[in-house]
Amino acid sequence: MALQDDLTAIQRCVDDLVRTVDRVEQRAGAELAGVDFRRVRMDTDHLRESVALLRATAASAAPQDPPAPPKPRPELVTIPDTPYDASLWTDSDDEGLGARDRRAP
Repeated sequence: MALQDDLTAIQRCVDDLVRTVDRVEQRAGAELAGVDFRRVRMDTDHLRESVALLRATAASAAPQDPPAPPKPRPELVTIPDTPYDASLWTDSDDEGLGARDRRAP
């Protein structure tokens, strides 16, 4: 499961980043603890949540089934080039063209 291992490594790095940001914030005191540092803290928290969502999604994703084998091709039917017997069509009209003995409108 290389994906899970990679996501775990990312999670550890993000956790290290959060701890480092906390340490720097404590050492810097009031001189850096302004809006900029709050933004960094919020970004690291957001990054931690995003990685947690990625890990949850990857863990809940079902393993992919192997692709189904291709379906066999249907047997080809050869159609002859010889004309059809005209007696097959004596009882039908040419659809959309009207009857043979009448003109189309």
